[in-house]
Amino acid sequence: MIEFLNALVVLTNFVLVPAIAYGSQLALGALGVTLIYGILRFSNFAHGDTMAFGTMATILVTWWLQSLGLSLGPLPTALLALPVGILVCMALVLFTDRAVYRFYREQKAKPVILVIVSIGVMFVLNGLVRFVIGPGEQRFADGERFIITAREFRDWSGLSEGLALKTTQGITVVTAVIVVAALFWFLGRTRTGKSMRAYSDNEDLALLSGINPDRVVMVTWLIVAGLATIAGVLYGLDKTFKPFTYFQLLLPIFASAIVGGLGSPLGAIAGGFIIAFSEVTITYAWKKVLVYLLPDALEPSGLVQLLSTDYKFAVSFVILLIVLLFRPTGLFRGKSV
Repeated sequence: MIEFLNALVVLTNFVLVPAIAYGSQLALGALGVTLIYGILRFSNFAHGDTMAFGTMATILVTWWLQSLGLSLGPLPTALLALPVGILVCMALVLFTDRAVYRFYREQKAKPVILVIVSIGVMFVLNGLVRFVIGPGEQRFADGERFIITAREFRDWSGLSEGLALKTTQGITVVTAVIVVAALFWFLGRTRTGKSMRAYSDNEDLALLSGINPDRVVMVTWLIVAGLATIAGVLYGLDKTFKPFTYFQLLLPIFASAIVGGLGSPLGAIAGGFIIAFSEVTITYAWKKVLVYLLPDALEPSGLVQLLSTDYKFAVSFVILLIVLLFRPTGLFRGKSV
């Protein structure tokens, strides 16, 4: 029984908790992608760099607050700077929409044209972020590092393995639950949210009903900016901030949205956790867990790792490819790609 509990602690420490935190971050990112696709009807390839821009703004404000000696005690100072980062990101996406996307929307351009335009916006934002904050890693997490340390858990439980729960992981999960609950309440209970859903289901009928399309577009971009900044800051706190990493995150985020079903908020959340658990379980070295579960004669000599962590984004790509081939509408029957 002790061996099983040790194996369970190792599994929780290195697979379950990291996958839940990572899945929460992907779900928030995928929600932004699926809202753009469902309401504005194009795939926004600039979403990863929008996350990077909002995170960069939050980091700069965080550094300024830290220089003033302001903090939230055991919590990261970035949470205090997050509202400013969201506002800056909102200003960015509204400017981008007015300067770029609105023209093509008024011309009734095909979705593929908007995709190409978003790729151009992606490169501009990526270059801007690199120019302002630099291409290297930027760490901005402060406050308490752990809710519980491995040593504290071992002393409490008497097990040989310890469970370490990082503060950023706890903040990620709690924040994601609050944000998702608020988003679903907004979409389901408010007049503006119902207008957005109606516009997504049938644009022509929504316009005949008197819904203001400009207002729907503006609110959609504002929500997407908020989701992108929150997801980016949570990812940066939990791991690290590096502009190129956010560019790479576009693949698992899109995979999450497509696996769940593009245009389906619930699907985006489910897809985020499916991609996260797939990446973590396939790239994890299972030797330590199997040592506790198997008899001595069957203990593995190797790491029992299907793929190196260097190839974790390949997992997202393979899952994305399989879904596009066999179920393009996703698990929750969203809009086909």
